[in-house]
Amino acid sequence: MLARFLIWRLKHVSDRQFISFLGVLIGFTSGLAAVVIKNSVHFISSLLHGTSKLEYANVLYMVYPTIGISIAVLFIKFVIKRPVRHGIPNVLYSISKTNGQINRHNMFSSVVASAFTVGFGGSVGLEGPTVATGAALGSNIGRLFHLNYKQTTLLLACACTGALAAIFKAPIAAIVFAMEVIMLDLTMWSIVPLLLASSTAVITSYFFLGMHVLYPFEVKIGFEMKDLPYYIVLGIFTGLVATYFTKMYMYINGLFDKIEKTYLKLLIGGLSLGIIIFFFPSLFGEGYLGINASLSGDYSYLFNNSLFYTLNDSFGALLILLALVTFFKVIATSITFGSGGVGGIFAPTLFMGANAGVLFAKVVHYFGFRNIEVNNFALIGMAGMIAGVLHAPLTGLFLIADISGGYQLFVPLMITATISYATVKSFESHSVYTVQLARRKELMTHDKDKNVLSLMRVTRLIEKNFSTINSDANLGDLVKVIAKSQRNLFIVVDKDNNFEGIVKLDDIREIMFQPEKYDIMFVRDLMIMPSVVIQHDESMADVARKYQYSDKFNLVVLQDGKYLGCVSRAQIFSTYRRMLKHFSED
Repeated sequence: MLARFLIWRLKHVSDRQFISFLGVLIGFTSGLAAVVIKNSVHFISSLLHGTSKLEYANVLYMVYPTIGISIAVLFIKFVIKRPVRHGIPNVLYSISKTNGQINRHNMFSSVVASAFTVGFGGSVGLEGPTVATGAALGSNIGRLFHLNYKQTTLLLACACTGALAAIFKAPIAAIVFAMEVIMLDLTMWSIVPLLLASSTAVITSYFFLGMHVLYPFEVKIGFEMKDLPYYIVLGIFTGLVATYFTKMYMYINGLFDKIEKTYLKLLIGGLSLGIIIFFFPSLFGEGYLGINASLSGDYSYLFNNSLFYTLNDSFGALLILLALVTFFKVIATSITFGSGGVGGIFAPTLFMGANAGVLFAKVVHYFGFRNIEVNNFALIGMAGMIAGVLHAPLTGLFLIADISGGYQLFVPLMITATISYATVKSFESHSVYTVQLARRKELMTHDKDKNVLSLMRVTRLIEKNFSTINSDANLGDLVKVIAKSQRNLFIVVDKDNNFEGIVKLDDIREIMFQPEKYDIMFVRDLMIMPSVVIQHDESMADVARKYQYSDKFNLVVLQDGKYLGCVSRAQIFSTYRRMLKHFSED
């Protein structure tokens, strides 16, 4: 039936119409995924808070996250039996390395694992798992209908757009995110499926979760020119905090990567996370309640259920707690991930941004520089952090404006987001999403040339019609090989196929017609060792660089010293042109 449908589709429905229809379908399924994840977390969280007594809440906060992460780890280890990668890095990896193919289990595994992680208080968000679920749906729909790489990539972007639009109720920001972070070569007709996916997902979210904005915000005092210097300094401040976020996140994940035993990761992570949350209960879970409270000027969330409750009227204690929860949030988030939890970094980033904005405004007011509107700076601090941590200033700008309804502060949002991004770029070339991929040279960017090269593989370009000969063979034997060959390069190998050198036809042209030398000259005396060779797992960017700085037309490919074949300059160029046309097809 599927084969008959595909044949009918090719005859009656154009590619653009079909992709637009799939955009609607993916938007709907991504919206449903967001609803399921949100409601699952809300159910678990309500269940835990409803069964625990208030006087023991602080102690239970130490235990709950470890229980949730343990359930997630056991589910992944014994049910899924495969690793569940983080959402957005997994999407970027699939685009770069697996032609947009994502394992089927990601259509549900991230939902289950993240629901237990976040529902039990893991200090992460739900955006990454929602994106992972939507992207897996898009990838497998593309696989089902035998779509090509370009179409599958567009479906992945539609899925990410739909997931963010649904969970944040921010349709514009979701499209901007796809353009800025996910999409690599956006063409005009690609906008239509993205718009359809975003609008369908947000309508689905409205239907099940209501139409209220995620962070209700009332602009009491709009943008004033006198506040401009402070928004600029806020941009620098959030950029520095974002730099700290990225470096600390990578450092802690690096520490956990060195621990081989799963139970040891869980033990160390659970204990560390429990201690942090014991002292700072506001770090429990996503932190959305804390964000909303800070935007309304209520800072009691910093003191509730904590050892510092008696200091809730102290201004100094408020400043110290704001600084400490901002400092420890990324540590709690990183520990949650490192110990095996599944979640996203959007929520932690927004939480840190809100608290950093409040801290900045309170310090400015305390030292008497200017009586600035604290709530505005809490909101705009969120945009600065998103722009810095994700390296996505437009996403930070539109996301905060979308999810808060704070479009009256559009100008300061632009200023702070831009300066934060510029600041963090001075210290970090890549975001937390892309830094590991970049280190492994698996990252695709908006640079079309680099993207095409990253999709090319040395092993797929190897030509095997180069004749080989043993170094002990004489000139006569070599002449017989030359007579049957169509190439002017001859590869010298031993009996185990280990590469020893090459013989170029131009180097022996004068002596190959002298029969008297056939028995007295040997290949080992005629061969040379090439100055440049290629390893089978080298990136095409490195191969292209080798050709750029050499005059070679063919380079030998080796694997552990053994000869595999050769790669020609002409083959690389023709493949590159063909893939560039495919990659940029509109």
